[in-house]
Amino acid sequence: MNGNFWTTTSLASRGLWTGLRKTGLRETGLRFRADESGVLEKPMIATLLCMLAVGGIGMDLVRLERDRTELQYTLDRAVLAAADLDQPLAPDAVVLDYMAKAGLDRYYKQPYTEITPSSKRVTATVDADFETYWMKIARYDKPLPLRAAATAVESIGNVEISLVLDVSGSMGQDNRLRNLKTAAKQFVQTMDDNTEDGKMTISIVPYSTQVSMPASVLDQLQLSDAHSYSHCINFDSDDYSTTAISTVDDYEQTMHFSIWGSSDYRNSSDLVRLATCASHVNNPERTVMLLEDDVDTLQDYIDDFEASDNTSIDVGMKWGVALLDPSMQPIVSTLASGVDAEIDPQYANRPVSYSDHETLKVIVLMTDGQNTDQYYVNSDYRNGGSQVWYNADERVYSTYNENTGNYFWHDPDTGSGTWGPHPFGDGNLSKKYCYRWDYRGNCSRETTMRERGSSVELSFADLFADTSLQYIYYYLFYDWMDYYDARDEWYYDVYNAVGASSKDLRTQSICTAAKDQGIIVFTIGFEAPEGGQTVLRDCASSDSHYYDVKGLEIAEAFNSIASAIRQLRLTE
Repeated sequence: MNGNFWTTTSLASRGLWTGLRKTGLRETGLRFRADESGVLEKPMIATLLCMLAVGGIGMDLVRLERDRTELQYTLDRAVLAAADLDQPLAPDAVVLDYMAKAGLDRYYKQPYTEITPSSKRVTATVDADFETYWMKIARYDKPLPLRAAATAVESIGNVEISLVLDVSGSMGQDNRLRNLKTAAKQFVQTMDDNTEDGKMTISIVPYSTQVSMPASVLDQLQLSDAHSYSHCINFDSDDYSTTAISTVDDYEQTMHFSIWGSSDYRNSSDLVRLATCASHVNNPERTVMLLEDDVDTLQDYIDDFEASDNTSIDVGMKWGVALLDPSMQPIVSTLASGVDAEIDPQYANRPVSYSDHETLKVIVLMTDGQNTDQYYVNSDYRNGGSQVWYNADERVYSTYNENTGNYFWHDPDTGSGTWGPHPFGDGNLSKKYCYRWDYRGNCSRETTMRERGSSVELSFADLFADTSLQYIYYYLFYDWMDYYDARDEWYYDVYNAVGASSKDLRTQSICTAAKDQGIIVFTIGFEAPEGGQTVLRDCASSDSHYYDVKGLEIAEAFNSIASAIRQLRLTE
């Protein structure tokens, strides 16, 4: 039996392997060597792993940013609430509460706070570790830093305030003045309690028929027919269209005179009472208080208020606004210098510019009435000699009669007098005259006036300052003139008045000018009639800035205004 058994060796030896390589198996091997499919399998796997790692890291970073954003948002809200000056809770309690409600209390850290009477600063920070997921898989075991910080400051900025307060005669009724004093003093106290030293000044402008300024202010203005008896100004209508006070243009100084009563104070240290412009001698409490910050000084000043005379809302508002206007700064600077400075030197730069956004300017205007007549002396009676002479040694007036060229000597002892060729005291005459007659027309009493001393012609300013217009016409000229002629020439022709309707328009003008400059205007109608309420409502910065109150409600109005001012001054 014959059989064949091949081995590879034997095949090879026979050349068979070579033959196989030339058949399909060889072709398969060649195709395998040439085939590139699957060659990127390992690189792709490596790349995929890298992408997964980067994506995982990205997810960790996204989570980190998400938590940081939420944490920052919570911190921002927390510090704003904690820095609120009206916030009764401690800053750390407020911050912790906000973080706990957001589920972030694990990150809480004691905040840093700075508190002053007029500001609160709260700073909260977080410096924590953020645990990652994917980075750990990538063999990065360290946590990422999670940091956030927020600071909030609520502070009361600088403020310049003018309190323009009605002290006219009607304020003496129904406890109005007493209620005003209580409310205004509390307002001053409240503002001081909530303000750092050096940030607030308050000017107080008490007004009635006129506004009495310090002499040192008027000394720096250009005045026509200036005198030193009192210190008021008769503003023209055009003056109410601007908030400024000019140190160049002429202002007409108000004459010191009174249309009320029959009084003569020439032989005393007093001046005529119930004058249109209150004097520093008789009514020091009427002199405007400038840029003051001392609570006791302000409250004592308010306590001294007395009620009298008419109501000039326009004049009060004009001066109140002027004391906030930068045009007053040179005057204030002068008054804030020297040993006897009237204003604290630290306020020499006030009133600041309207462009100073760190300073709030506020008017608080109060009245219980409405505009009434404002009296002034006509131009023919403002300067020059009055044709009234006075002998101070003998207390004798002499009045001149242009028709005869003689002078009537007014005897203070008899209330009568006699004629002379010159003012009493300019010669050495003795004049006998009768000053009382019996029923038959015979002289029953006579006396002799013997000249002594000397006479001086009084200027109109000097005459009116000590002697009321009623006294002048009745006791000096009615002695020898017809009653009606004396009354007309020396009373009705002497003065005139700006009426209520004109003053309402002036008030409207100055209020508009103030608001146009950014001054905040609060107004209080204290049991005021409809006319006064209308003026005040139009003057206020908005309807919400106007208060219509009665009785003790005036204190609530001032408290509300104090709170509103503080809110207006907040900066965050």
